[in-house]
Amino acid sequence: MALSEQEQRLLDEMERSFYQNDADVVSTSPRSGAAVTTRAVVVAFLSVAVGIGVVVAGVATNIPVLGVIGFVLMLAGVVYAFAVPKGASESDPLPTGRPSPKRGESADGSFMDKLGNRWDKRQQGE
Repeated sequence: MALSEQEQRLLDEMERSFYQNDADVVSTSPRSGAAVTTRAVVVAFLSVAVGIGVVVAGVATNIPVLGVIGFVLMLAGVVYAFAVPKGASESDPLPTGRPSPKRGESADGSFMDKLGNRWDKRQQGE
């Protein structure tokens, strides 16, 4: 079913707005730090779980120092998870998130660009 001229204009305007906002989000995203590794997440999860256990044990035995130790353990696990790995410096750029072109794909156009071009050709009756 073909779109009316008004619908086509509205769709084009929404698409331009989306691409503009997408570029704004990418340009304002922080570049420092590195991706969180699976190992760091597992260590953080385990330390938080053990920390909660220690806090509960401190409350159950009425020993406040044990509760503080459990809280510090939980906090240390979360800080470890989001810390910059030793091998990476903060000036290292993050990966762009764009995979290398696969077989049958050219480097100059993404999959979505090709789909958009195919859609435009269909709408023009080619």
